[in-house]
Amino acid sequence: MTAAAGTAPIRVRGLSKVYDGPHGPIVAVDGIDLEITSGEFFGLLGPNGAGKSTTIGMLTTRVRPTGGTAEVAGIDVTKNPAAVKQRIGVVPQTNTLDRALSVRDNLVFHGRYFGLSGRESRRRAGELLERFQLTDRADSQVLTLSGGMAQRLMFARALLHEPDVLILDEPTSGIDPQTRINLWEILQDLHAAGQTILLTTHYMEEADTLCQRIAIIDNGKLLALGSPAELKAGLDAESLVTVTFDLDADAIKSDVEAIAGVARVEIEGPVARVFTHDASGIVGQVATTGARHDLSLRDATVMPPTLEVVFLTLTGRAYRE
Repeated sequence: MTAAAGTAPIRVRGLSKVYDGPHGPIVAVDGIDLEITSGEFFGLLGPNGAGKSTTIGMLTTRVRPTGGTAEVAGIDVTKNPAAVKQRIGVVPQTNTLDRALSVRDNLVFHGRYFGLSGRESRRRAGELLERFQLTDRADSQVLTLSGGMAQRLMFARALLHEPDVLILDEPTSGIDPQTRINLWEILQDLHAAGQTILLTTHYMEEADTLCQRIAIIDNGKLLALGSPAELKAGLDAESLVTVTFDLDADAIKSDVEAIAGVARVEIEGPVARVFTHDASGIVGQVATTGARHDLSLRDATVMPPTLEVVFLTLTGRAYRE
């Protein structure tokens, strides 16, 4: 399947969703605008309750918008949800595999639902079982699969009908590191082949590694949009300078805090962690400060701004339920 030429795989304008709550309306998504281009790997980030899953729900036709419009492959999600479902492949947060079917039949039946012939469904199933290293479990029941295997099977199922857009809702949550890295490699291969991908994730490293552009939302509103590098640069996020001395460094805390450009200082035994918007020259100044207090420098590292710092800067550090 391919979208019409010149059609953005995903286009959202003023998209809103309001639920009726016991104490009045609850705004889950508040008039967001997004456009994802063909072949783009796009990340949607936000804390719990930010509106990510509701947005995904509207794009996959499970949730009906209250206002605005959303189009997938040029098709309005409200006016023609069946056609939208034909164009998307979805890997949800929870296991939605058919437990009454074998691993292979989960794929073959999926292909048949999407209009593929029996022969084509079996051919595609075989290819994807091999790609996701599930061939030896093809005739096993889904209930016998480990969590990582089940997740790989859901990826294979989402890809079987060759969708225009692959939508991944926290797809690597709760799986082992080996499976996560292998799935990253498959996603990078898919992206290199031109697949449009929309990803939601709580793993900042995952978004930073995979996504070309990222939108950060909270309380249903779009807070920031850009490439990982643009987000880090645009928010003037802090670098972390870690300086280790030979002795306890408590005595230098106030002096280091007074250094120009230092935002805050954390001392833990001989280790001084210095957060700054401009790391140039900070190591030397902290080392000089330590020398005045008879401390000898043992080690120093500088960590540039991270996407996690950007995320926390925008959404805060409070716990979310």
